[in-house]
Amino acid sequence: MNVDPSFVSFVEERSTALLRTAYLLTGDRGHAEDLLQTALLRTLRHWRRARDAPESYVRQVLVNLSRDRIRTLLRRPRELPLPPDPDALRSADPAADRFGERQEIAQVLRVLPIRQRQVVVLRFFEDLTVEQTARLLGCSTGTVKSYTSRGLARLRELLTDLNTEAHHAHR
Repeated sequence: MNVDPSFVSFVEERSTALLRTAYLLTGDRGHAEDLLQTALLRTLRHWRRARDAPESYVRQVLVNLSRDRIRTLLRRPRELPLPPDPDALRSADPAADRFGERQEIAQVLRVLPIRQRQVVVLRFFEDLTVEQTARLLGCSTGTVKSYTSRGLARLRELLTDLNTEAHHAHR
């Protein structure tokens, strides 16, 4: 198969960041890798259309695939999650890794309902605007703001609980 060199370059440059996004959307490294691989294959098939904004295109495919995965999971018996893989959350930006324990963030993100998790990941890990997030998720900006507010409030609550537990455990 003859693959466009610009696609190969895109994958080499952005696959780590896209894997992080997939991991944060799914909460599972194996599923994230599968999700990203499928998204990249779909992007390759439509490279002529996607090449102008490939990262945006792949993100849209990742969100759609994660929605499909959630629908499938709701139809199956519950899976027990594996322990989180904090290395998957490493960012290209070293400052992003300083904003808390990656393992705790991954743990509390998995507790959020899927739409809140998607909004929080896209807004704060992918640094998308409210408008970009709304377009990507196919909802209004008001919905994004509402999910953001509720998601951040729940994250604060969960992180406070984790810190309180850790404080009591060290006594």
